[in-house]
Order: sequence, then C-alpha cells, then structure tokens
Amino acid sequence: MKTDAARFFFWPSIDRDAIGRWMIWFVHLAACWILVMGGAAWSADMEDLARPHDGRSMRATSSHRIGPDGQYDPKGELDPNSNWDNKNVPPGETKVLMDEKGPGVITHIWMTFLGPESQDWAKEGSANHQEMLLRIYYDGDERPGVEAPVGDFFANSFGERSEVISVPVVVEDADSYNCFWHMPFRKSVRVEIVNQSEKRISLLYYNIDWIKKDSIPEDTPYFYAQYRQEYPAVNGRDYLILETEGKGHYVGTVLSVRTRSPSWFGEGDEKIYIDGEEKASIWGTGTEDYFLSAWGLQTTSTPYFGTPFFDQWGIVGGHTSAYRWHIHDPFVFNKSIKVTIEHFGWIAPDENPDYQSTSWNEREDDYSSVAFWYQIGKPTFTARAPHALERTLANLDTIFFAAKYTDDAHHGPGEARTQKLLNYTEGQLLYKPPGTENAWVEIPFEVKEKTPLRLLLKMTRSYDFGQYQATLNGVKLGGVLDFYNKDTGSWEYHLLDFWPEPGKYSLRLECVGKGPVSAGYGLGFESVRLRERRPRVKEWAHDKDKDWTKDPKLYQ
Repeated sequence: MKTDAARFFFWPSIDRDAIGRWMIWFVHLAACWILVMGGAAWSADMEDLARPHDGRSMRATSSHRIGPDGQYDPKGELDPNSNWDNKNVPPGETKVLMDEKGPGVITHIWMTFLGPESQDWAKEGSANHQEMLLRIYYDGDERPGVEAPVGDFFANSFGERSEVISVPVVVEDADSYNCFWHMPFRKSVRVEIVNQSEKRISLLYYNIDWIKKDSIPEDTPYFYAQYRQEYPAVNGRDYLILETEGKGHYVGTVLSVRTRSPSWFGEGDEKIYIDGEEKASIWGTGTEDYFLSAWGLQTTSTPYFGTPFFDQWGIVGGHTSAYRWHIHDPFVFNKSIKVTIEHFGWIAPDENPDYQSTSWNEREDDYSSVAFWYQIGKPTFTARAPHALERTLANLDTIFFAAKYTDDAHHGPGEARTQKLLNYTEGQLLYKPPGTENAWVEIPFEVKEKTPLRLLLKMTRSYDFGQYQATLNGVKLGGVLDFYNKDTGSWEYHLLDFWPEPGKYSLRLECVGKGPVSAGYGLGFESVRLRERRPRVKEWAHDKDKDWTKDPKLYQ
C-alpha cells in the first residue's frame, strides 16, 4: 500500500531556514552515498589497472584501408580518401565486422550508423537497428553464441533510438552503440551484422577491441546473448526469457513490451528456477521491482538498470523497454537455469468475462527479450531470432491522415497547411488560428465493419499550441485536450472505446483557449486512428450493443 508522502513533509509550524538546512544536508548525504557506492562498484576495475595484463591488444575496424590486400598504407602516406571509414550494407547482405583466430577476448564493441529517417546521405532512409541482426560465432560453431537485433542487444528496442548510460552498455546521445561485455574465445571468433531490411545500412562505422592471448583457462565461460519474442505472450504459461543446461551465471535482461490492453501491464513477477527445481526459488514482487524501480516504470538510465523507452502510460499500444544488469548479483547455476516472468496486470472490464477490472489478470501483450549470460560449454537454449519481418510489431491502426484536409471546408479562420515534421510519413496538418473564435478543424473518416476499436488522435505538442475539445459526430468526448508542451514532439490522445456502426464519421476539434505559458492557439494534427482491440474484447462482446453516443467510454 502506498504511503501518503505528505505525512513526511508536514510541520504545524514551518521553519523555512531549518528546511533549507535539512535539504542541503540531504543533498550532501545523497552525493556522498553516490560517491561511496560508485567507488565500491568500480574500485575493482581501478585496482585491475595497477596489475600486469597478459596478451596483446588488437582491433577490428571499419577504418579506411588501401591496397589490394586491404591493409594500411605501409609507407604511412596520406590518402585523400582516408576519412572514408564507413561501410554500406545492401539489403539482404551480411557484413563481417571481425574474423580472427584465438585465443583471445573481445573487451569492447563500438558502432554507429545512420538512423532510419531520410537525410542527405540516405535520401530513401536506412535500415533501423531492429532490422539489423548481430551474430557472434565462437570457435567455428554453426550456431551463434550471440544472436539479437542490434538495437535490442544495446537496450534499444522497437527500432527506436534511446540513450543508455550503464556499466556494460552505453548508447550516448542515442546513436553511438558501445558494449563492454567481455567475450572470451579459444579457436576463433566471427562478428557479423545481417541486414534484414529492405533498405541499406548506411555509413556503418565500427571498432572492436580485443586482446590476443597465449591461452584461455579451461574453466573460462563463454558470453552468450539470445533474443526471443512472443506476439502475444501465450496464455497459461509465463514468458520464457532463458532456459539452458550447464554451469554458468545469468548477467542481464532486456525486456520489451507493447501493450494490447489499457492500464498497467507490469504486475507479473520474475520466477527463476535453479538447477532443475520444479518451483522457482527466486520469485519476485512485480515487473518494475525486477527492474529495480518502484510504483511503475518511467524513462531513466542508471549503471545497472533503466527504462530507455517509455512512451505513454496505460494506453492500448504503449511501448516499454527496460534493462537489468546483474553485474554484482548474478544468478549462479551449476546444472541449469530457467528465467521467466509472468505477464499479469490490470485489465479493462470489457476484456474480463465478468465485466470487472482487477489488478491480477493474465494479459496478452507483445513481449520480446534478450537474455545475457556466461556459461561453460554450449547452451541448450533452442530459441532463435526470427527474421526482421516477424520481429516488427504488427500495425494495429487504420489511419486517416489529417494533412490532406487543409482546404477551407475543414477548418475555421486562420492558416492551415501541410507541414513535414517529426518523421511523419504524410506530414501533419498545421492549423494556426488567431484566437478561439470559431476556430476548429474537422477530419472525416469511414468505418467499414462493426468491431471493437479504440479511437485516438496522433498529435503534435508544441510551445505555441492551444487547448481543444474533441467531438465525434457532435458527441463530446472526454475533457479538454491541451496540445502545449515546451518541446515539440508527438503524443497520442486516446478518446473512446466503442463498437462503431459502419458509416461515415467526423472528428472535430474546437479551440477553447490556451494554457498560461503557450504562445498561441495552434495545433499539429497527424492523424485520426482506429486501433484494434484484443480478440477477446470481441469474444466477450460486453459493449457490442451499447450506444456509445449516450455513454462514451474510454477504459483506463
């Protein structure tokens, strides 16, 4: 049960100076705690620097090379093309980044490449990192020891670029991909990226640092990472992240969830089975708790846990990706390990057979994951990464773009034009009325079949945008929508869960004012969207015959 935080910060007589002194003391204490904990965490690494290291440092790189053998110019002469250090990988092709003989250990991987958006160097856009499959093969094995989409391996899921600042993985400014996992090998190692996109990988740069060794101890475990997905998570069983036999230790999880139901998805516990036990001896208290947060998840990045991507809470179609590195607390196993997590949470009453909303329902959200572990010998985990076409989440939306409705018949006084912004494929309708008087926009759309849907708007929020009231065929939907935000970005506004009859509809937004700090009354309108609900909404059909015009509902 949550504690009322106000109880801790209420005094009958407030001494502001005392509060100030208390706050300063608190900040100093927090800073000391961070320094102490940080020093404890990294002291071992600093100690290692003062010890002798065996082997010889090496690097595999995209750095420019000349000559028929692909080596550096032996004379060290300047080459006018020497800054052309990147590679382009056409669709369907594989780029080998490293192919070396052992023994040795990879200590660091860095790479970067253009994002998927259209730009001067890639007019048609480029592959996104979910479509790029990273594979690392040890000692000539046919099966890769590491197999995951590049993005997911670096805790960047859904093809979205997010900053990650952690100990083993750093994605600075959301475009430089670094990992510091140590990856030992005995005979050989091959690192490759498979382009499974219909577009090329553009301007791929990379450096892979490794140490060539004279030998590797017999009991040295190999580093493994494997992607897996269930779209949706299967009813009646917990979502499986890893299951393998052998001796080793589990060191990390990247988990990504797209919600297919309203409200909070993360009541499920992690359940970890060690050495063949039938009942999990390691059993958690909730999804956000496993990722070392509390009372839900929010965007954050710390040395050992984080949530790089979290778009909107509680919506149908929300995206959450989180990482948890077990650097100081690995799960150690001697015979086997099975890592799972429940997919339980809150659910809307129209998805419950008894038309009730409770906190403990098995949900059918879309799950994917990458498991990270060390193991002596070869794993028995049978999962393999599917092709990028299967990794891409299915589109749930019927989309009606607003940008084509800039004519006077679809808006009130003021300027309306199409604007290219925020990688919107069709642009957006930008409407700038002088004030609230008769200021409105209207977007028509048509429904072909009666089926359970969610009505939502994909809008832009910005510093000079106003407040608007939404209506559908004249029926008021919810409260006032505020499109102001100090930074320009996209946002979904969910309005209605309903079973619309086939026919024509009109979504209208009427300006009712602006916030106190907004510089104007405008709006940026990308689209009206009808989003699919889960099949069980249709199966239970609780709201099928209800008149949404008399009682509009939005399940939260």
